[in-house]
Amino acid sequence: MHLPVLLEESVDLLIGGGGRLYVDCTVGLGGHAKRILEKSSEAFLVGIDRDPYALQLAEENLKDFEGRFSLYQANFADLDEVLREEGISKVDGFLFDLGVSMLQLKGSRGFSFQRDDPLDMRMNPEDKLTAYEVINRYPERELERILREYGEEPHAKKIARAIALARLKKPIETTGELLAVITPLLPQRKGKTHPATRTFQAIRIEVNQELRALETALQKTLKFLKPGGRIVVLSFHSLEDRLVKSFIKNHLKVLTKKPIRPTMEEVRQNPASRSARLRAGEKP
Repeated sequence: MHLPVLLEESVDLLIGGGGRLYVDCTVGLGGHAKRILEKSSEAFLVGIDRDPYALQLAEENLKDFEGRFSLYQANFADLDEVLREEGISKVDGFLFDLGVSMLQLKGSRGFSFQRDDPLDMRMNPEDKLTAYEVINRYPERELERILREYGEEPHAKKIARAIALARLKKPIETTGELLAVITPLLPQRKGKTHPATRTFQAIRIEVNQELRALETALQKTLKFLKPGGRIVVLSFHSLEDRLVKSFIKNHLKVLTKKPIRPTMEEVRQNPASRSARLRAGEKP
């Protein structure tokens, strides 16, 4: 089961500006969406997600609110197209939860290095680019750039070289095979972070063009957001958080001078929440 992170904090910030029309740009299994509809009895919610499997579960989880929500399979970078299709010109609040869901991590699409699955990592299984393509067909220098920029991996050069040499012998086809190539190169990091985390993050961001999509989506929200409307974003690594922090500072009234972090109790109940940062802004 996927537990929504910072559920009460994010929903309270989102609906605290008033209004009734909200867009959950990463509806996932519907955890945040359900709480929005519960807490704001007049609310109507548009839910967007790339993942068709998540949307099937979201629809089931939101069945008690029939007539008060619409769900769309789309990249949130295309939120303007979704809202036009829905006939919406103004919105009271946008929510982004940028974390990978348990549905994806526990599935067989290669998001997790704890399973030996095919190298896929597509949030939308209809997209063309896969992790297999990135690992086996990207030039070595491009791999190094991705690992350095998107994974903030200090050993990017060494990892890219090892991947390039390994794939000369045979294609790297699964997460287990990728781990076998890169793990011996990396020192064991202290704490709970697996040494391959940065590499897998970088590849996933490249496959799904996550930072580009986020930057595009945030800019598009400004056209639709009403004065007093709010944008609430849950990010899970520093690249996302810096982008969100800069956007809010440049375009909105800052509602969270420092990011809200999960309590020790929430982290104990849901270890996946430990890296979450919640930021919010309001349109003047």
